[in-house]
Amino acid sequence: MSTFVFRLEAPRPNFALDMTDEERQVMARHAAYWQPFIDSGQMVVFGPVLEQTGSWGLGVIEAEDEDELRQFAAADPVVTTGTGNIEIGKMLAGFVRPA
Repeated sequence: MSTFVFRLEAPRPNFALDMTDEERQVMARHAAYWQPFIDSGQMVVFGPVLEQTGSWGLGVIEAEDEDELRQFAAADPVVTTGTGNIEIGKMLAGFVRPA
């Protein structure tokens, strides 16, 4: 199993703080879309990161098949609606605290 880091680029710096109702609905669908990975324990962490320069989304996930994971991410409601873009990087090595 490999570990991947997702970075969700929002459409504007203050997106997490000033979403429209429509954007809030898309983000709710986005969270529900990834829920199976959260439920299975594959998703290590998932949520918004707030910085002085703005916000972005972070996901760290364990998966067997990188291509399948990339296809799944490409069908995320955030991507398909043009609300944001997801970048994916594969971690080469890392350390995780014991559960």
